[in-house]
Amino acid sequence: MAYDLYVVTDEEISGGVSHAKVAELSLAGGADCIQLRDKKKTPEELLFVAEEISAVSKRYNSLFFVNDYLDAAIDSGADGVHLGQDDMSVYEAREVAPAGFLIGVSVGDLSEAKAAVKNGADYIALSPTFDTDSKHDAGPGNGIFELKRICENVSLPVIGIGGIGLHNVRDVISAGASGCAVISAVVGKEDITAAAAGIKRAISDAKKDMKRFL
Repeated sequence: MAYDLYVVTDEEISGGVSHAKVAELSLAGGADCIQLRDKKKTPEELLFVAEEISAVSKRYNSLFFVNDYLDAAIDSGADGVHLGQDDMSVYEAREVAPAGFLIGVSVGDLSEAKAAVKNGADYIALSPTFDTDSKHDAGPGNGIFELKRICENVSLPVIGIGGIGLHNVRDVISAGASGCAVISAVVGKEDITAAAAGIKRAISDAKKDMKRFL
């Protein structure tokens, strides 16, 4: 299961390009995962958008996650949900989720990462890895050292998110991360497909170089 390029949609950062269109353009550029993130839409509006993206994602045989809203994720046929530390627990989500449903968790340090593993998460994301302006509530970056510590001490796929772009993709992969989650580096670009392709290529190159030195 590939988490290499994980694109989080945002209609403000995209300049008004819809979540579904951002998803489609990102997938066309090689994105492996899409996460729908929107704190302003009503549950009904969010479900409609989630259903749109779910259909697009299935055409590209990619993974689709909904941020926070478990009901919308399940009802839209998404592959999973992504939870923060202040959301419902992995255990609570697993109780109502269908078989095979994936649950990702944002963590801020190794202790939270270990707790997520213990609670049954399928992947974890160090959030934010670097300082970022894309998520106003994210706080300061936790840094490459903490990312490396997590990657060395947990058995799940680990994703870096926050402040990631072409300039530091290699650092994230070299730390042991399975992939990079991005917002501005793809969603905020005029050519979303080209931006996604560029990040995906950088991730692939970094992984090839790591294998070469193993």
